[in-house]
Amino acid sequence: MDRYGVIGHPIRHSRSPAIHQHFALLTGQPLSYERIEGTLEGFESEVIRFFAAGGLGLNVTLPFKERAFALAVERSPRAQVARAANTLGMTLEGTLWADNTDGEGLVRDMTLNLGVTLAGSRVLVLGAGGAARGIVQPLLKAGIAQLDIANRTLMRAQTLVRELESVSNEVPCHAFSWSEIPEHPYEVVINATSTAVAGDMPPLPATLFDQRTLAYDLGYGKGPTPFLELARQAGAGQMEDGLGMLVEQAAESFYLWRGIRPPGAEVLRALRAACH
Repeated sequence: MDRYGVIGHPIRHSRSPAIHQHFALLTGQPLSYERIEGTLEGFESEVIRFFAAGGLGLNVTLPFKERAFALAVERSPRAQVARAANTLGMTLEGTLWADNTDGEGLVRDMTLNLGVTLAGSRVLVLGAGGAARGIVQPLLKAGIAQLDIANRTLMRAQTLVRELESVSNEVPCHAFSWSEIPEHPYEVVINATSTAVAGDMPPLPATLFDQRTLAYDLGYGKGPTPFLELARQAGAGQMEDGLGMLVEQAAESFYLWRGIRPPGAEVLRALRAACH
């Protein structure tokens, strides 16, 4: 049985095993997938031990994504932009490689599951930390017309915009502090801050949202996040949480490991049904 897993700290609430086991069932792939409780002092040796024992692939979650990127020898372009990895594997020659499937998962959820047209859209990303870094390159590759990044600390947003110059495909990218956010509507507004957890929303102009706006929160939970509630009150036409992104980034990892793309939408429907 081919062995895979997810490593994080804490890891007990991870939905990755259920998602990947469902993928394996639907695609007829014989594999096992386990949770691994990583330790802050021993993460690197735990990863090396997993692959040395015959493991074929690891997903990596908080707080280890940057360390996974640093540990790998080969790094994909999207992992390099993110400076973080959520997927690790081993080449046939025994070289550890790293990728970041978060942004691809987001784009696939938006375009395939939600039917959103990203091409030609003006997109606002709230936050310039690790979550934002993981999604910006695939958004740019999806043919958006403009990417604005807003962050509490302006310098952090400016740094990310500067780093995107080489991969932006000439898409205009701008950085703003919270107070500088333009007050016109966007087609897509993405919350990549930790407010889904912290419940502390930055002050956002209600004019960011109108009936054409998709408000998308990378976080997810039992009910609407504070960001999605704010977007609803401001008149956003569509509000979505990050559960679809979770499933689709897992599907991209599965594809990298197995060469088969599992049906993400089917697994997402099952997850949604289990949540209600």
